[in-house]
Amino acid sequence: MDRLIVGDVGFGKTEVAMRAAFVAALSGMQVAVICPTTLLARQHYRSFAERFRGFPISVKPLSRFVPVREANATRAAMADGSVDIVVGTHALLAKGITFKKLGLLVIDEEQHFGVTHKERLKEMRSEVHVLTLTATPIPRTLQLSLTGVRDLSIIATPPVDRLAIRTYVSEFDTITIREAILRERFRGGQTFYVVPRIADLPEIEDFLKTQVPEASYVVAHGQLAAGDLDDRMNQFYDGKHDVLVATSIVESGLDIPTANTMIVHRADMFGLSQLYQIRGRVGRSKTRAYCYLTTKPRAPLTPQATKRLRLLGSLDSLGAGFNLASHDLDLRGAGNLLGEEQSGHIREVGYELYQHMLEETIARIKSGELQGLSSIDDDWSPQLNLGVPVMIPETYIPDLDIRLGLYRRLSSLTTKVELEGFAAELIDRFGPLPKEVNTLMLIVRIKAMCKRAGISRLDAGPKGATIQFHNDKFANPGGLVDFLKAQGPAARVNGNKIVLTGEMKTEADRIKGAFNIARDLAEVVKAGRAPSAPDRADQRQGKG
Repeated sequence: MDRLIVGDVGFGKTEVAMRAAFVAALSGMQVAVICPTTLLARQHYRSFAERFRGFPISVKPLSRFVPVREANATRAAMADGSVDIVVGTHALLAKGITFKKLGLLVIDEEQHFGVTHKERLKEMRSEVHVLTLTATPIPRTLQLSLTGVRDLSIIATPPVDRLAIRTYVSEFDTITIREAILRERFRGGQTFYVVPRIADLPEIEDFLKTQVPEASYVVAHGQLAAGDLDDRMNQFYDGKHDVLVATSIVESGLDIPTANTMIVHRADMFGLSQLYQIRGRVGRSKTRAYCYLTTKPRAPLTPQATKRLRLLGSLDSLGAGFNLASHDLDLRGAGNLLGEEQSGHIREVGYELYQHMLEETIARIKSGELQGLSSIDDDWSPQLNLGVPVMIPETYIPDLDIRLGLYRRLSSLTTKVELEGFAAELIDRFGPLPKEVNTLMLIVRIKAMCKRAGISRLDAGPKGATIQFHNDKFANPGGLVDFLKAQGPAARVNGNKIVLTGEMKTEADRIKGAFNIARDLAEVVKAGRAPSAPDRADQRQGKG
């Protein structure tokens, strides 16, 4: 099982994790709960230990808050199986950490872990059940869940009597912030004051000392010693201070029901999901909560920051986390799957075909039809590399959504008649076709002929072309031999590729040469014999 649990902040994701851990522990398996911060790890440890008190379940913490001797004892207990549930930070991902019988891995806010940590998580999750908890999944995680690679469960029902957080976006204003802090203090509550950088803390401390002297405050950030940070957080938990001035260390999972006002300094410097998580630290009880997102006075914001803040201000309903993640997926995309630095199946077959293959494979794995996977072999796509631009220029069709829709339609066209009809529609809607679009239409037609000919890859350069067949097979071997003989010395076999030499210095020559090659080999497949054609080498050189 690899399941992603998406639920708004305070909607009960931890409760789901506790029940799953309880079942796993009573079944004789070990459970690892991994959190991104020491504060959240400490909170989860206390929750798990309190819930399972009185049961034959051993719960241990592992983070920098834990003394060295106790941490070493916990590692030894994990290895010999005497501890059932371990709650910790990335310390659980360190080399040398071993479990005797790990059965369940609970990951809270996976997006906060780095590349090295995620590689270690991949190693750990190969033979264990995985439960990932998040309020705002990152675009790629959400995309994997939507395609079925990971199971997805959404907790959309808020707790009883939970009120939505009222959010205000404005420039920093001394009077407004002072009144917000004092109003929370007078009703017996506490306030979070979050800054983007440690360097911003002195400025806020000075503001509180001079403008809000009635309120006591405590400062917390990740560079404090473990004991000092623990003491300060305990003081705030116990209600000894009115305001907690902190960095984004408070972002994930902290649950302090009495804290119901959140002030974010320089909110434009935070990401969308990060702001949503920070806002979720308040409003975790039946009390109305308020969030103030402040920006630098008289300083222009970037378009992206403006869009983020406007979107967060509009998402004021309960359970909006999944909607926010969906907006994030739309704004940022599912990740760079097609760039030059990528490799593997996506780069080879193209994104849409990869998605199709992925969804079909997952469906068959789930239904147990593993033997049916070979039929996906029919859905391959030829790859052409002619060194020519293939695109619909933005100057021709400015709207991105329209261009993407036309690309999608174009990818499904195969015959000359269909392409001519598509071209006529473009001319009618947008005017005469630019050179790039004409080239694109030709490339699509060449790809269709390559598919009929069984050509998986066709590369053309100034001195000729190379051909590679799908699965290194050709439907008419005898016809292929005749075709090669007809080329004379211009053709040779190099490993699993066919090399055809000839001058193709210009883009037009390469397009025409590729067209003739794909057409001729498609005719060989169709007729079962080589065509009695004129000198194909001359045709590839643009002389025919």
